[in-house]
Amino acid sequence: MNFFSKNKLILPTGSYALTRYFLIFLAILFLLSFVFLPVIVIFINAFKGGVDLYIKSILDDEAAAAIKLTLLVAAISVPLNTIFGICASWLIAKYDFYGKKILLALIDLPFSVSPVIAGLIYVLLFGSYNAFGSWLIENDLDIIFAVPGIVIATIFVTFPFIAKELIPLMEEQGSSEEEAAISLGAGGFKTFMFVTLPNIKWALLYGVLLCNARAMGEFGAVSVVSGHIKGLTNTIPLHVEILYNEYNFVAAFAVASILTVMALFTLLLKSVIEGKIHK
Repeated sequence: MNFFSKNKLILPTGSYALTRYFLIFLAILFLLSFVFLPVIVIFINAFKGGVDLYIKSILDDEAAAAIKLTLLVAAISVPLNTIFGICASWLIAKYDFYGKKILLALIDLPFSVSPVIAGLIYVLLFGSYNAFGSWLIENDLDIIFAVPGIVIATIFVTFPFIAKELIPLMEEQGSSEEEAAISLGAGGFKTFMFVTLPNIKWALLYGVLLCNARAMGEFGAVSVVSGHIKGLTNTIPLHVEILYNEYNFVAAFAVASILTVMALFTLLLKSVIEGKIHK
């Protein structure tokens, strides 16, 4: 009996049902083991000392500074990456030029380079180990072990997300609608606002959402360039690490729960936007 039809596996009725339930069981087991249980453990440990201690932990001056810095870094890096992502995707999808493959490879670079290595590169570039870094120090311009360095490192690790969402969609859509708009007298800005943007808005929001989630949760690159200065250069992930290393477990899980809530909210928005994209 041929169990293959048009590259799809066809199983007998009994085997199909057994396979389906087995795969469902594996999926549920995986989600319970690696997603739901860790989330439950985080909240159990966060409230282990009671609600008062939980509130005190997240309202602590150092925790508040970490939260503010995390939001500030995301507020700077995400809009900049949005602009880059739109421009890069427009260029790659709508035009043919020499070096196009090189640009695509460079966009993928943060996916193949360890964030720790990326942070180290910026330390070597802007640190006091070379003439450029010495010039920055002489002119009181702090990049490494300061907020600018954290922003730069975050931008590097997050800039592919929006472009990678938009490029396939814009290539699929082609440029016929833009060409029609231009032939009717619309300028470049009007063409983008009234033709291109409505066609990519949900993919753009999806990319922004992923970029924002990575920006707030980034640890490796930020850890290298931050200097771990309490109250000044610690983002939420770095502050959680310090609290945990100091055996302040309740406070560590309390602050970690903030990132968890952000992740769950991001997951909810992601599901909504995916539904809009696939309509």
